[in-house]
Amino acid sequence: MVSVGQKQNRTPLIAGNWKMNLDHLQAIAFVQKLAWSLKDAGHNFADVEAAIFPPFTDLRSVQTLVSADKLELAYGAQDVSQHASGAYTGEISGSFLKQLDCRYVIIGHSERRTLHAETDEIVAAKTAAAIANGIVPIICVGETADDLENHGPSAVPVAQLTAALSSVQSASDIVVAYEPVWAIGSGQAATPEQAEAVCAALRGVLESALGSDVAAKTRILYGGSVKSTNIGGFMKQPNVDGALVGGASLDLAEFASIIRYQKHAF
Repeated sequence: MVSVGQKQNRTPLIAGNWKMNLDHLQAIAFVQKLAWSLKDAGHNFADVEAAIFPPFTDLRSVQTLVSADKLELAYGAQDVSQHASGAYTGEISGSFLKQLDCRYVIIGHSERRTLHAETDEIVAAKTAAAIANGIVPIICVGETADDLENHGPSAVPVAQLTAALSSVQSASDIVVAYEPVWAIGSGQAATPEQAEAVCAALRGVLESALGSDVAAKTRILYGGSVKSTNIGGFMKQPNVDGALVGGASLDLAEFASIIRYQKHAF
């Protein structure tokens, strides 16, 4: 198994998933204020990376702002098509996202799996599409309350990640996000110990599928009712390397506080 001592070589990532919130003008204002807030606080992005995931319609505006002002914030998309191009109304090709300089893309979020019936096979295809376009996939996995009761905490996330990696031959950079569905938006987060147990199992999947070197450097995030008051407990865990933040990422002061808190947690 990968030594947990190698956590020090993984740069923590705090990622904010805006979901279907904030138009492009609101996005510009938010990104400017967030960047200023972090700069004023002396945040070092080399210590803790911060990324935002706005709706598709905001991405060009965010790209222009980040490029023009040389902001250190990373950004990405909330989804990507498994297809390169063609008659797929409403879908977004990975090549389009690459042209917008997206560093990341969220894949397999529980809302996509549930509301859009995305299967493990689709998640695997989207993961491959992201990698083919040089975009880092953030592969989301997690169990429902029923899964937790019937199968235990790690069985479903492990199976989902195994499936997502089935089409990956090699990867220079991927991210995994463990998001227990029962915790998302509920206000009731998993305990740090619960998160650590599942994240450790997921790192084992990475090692089996892609080797110990990839497993050692891959960041695994926790997501699900993350707040500035509980993030510290998660970040103390050996296999938790950051957070995928939902609702709290829309609150400028709270999201900035989550990012800044990481700087003091190491």
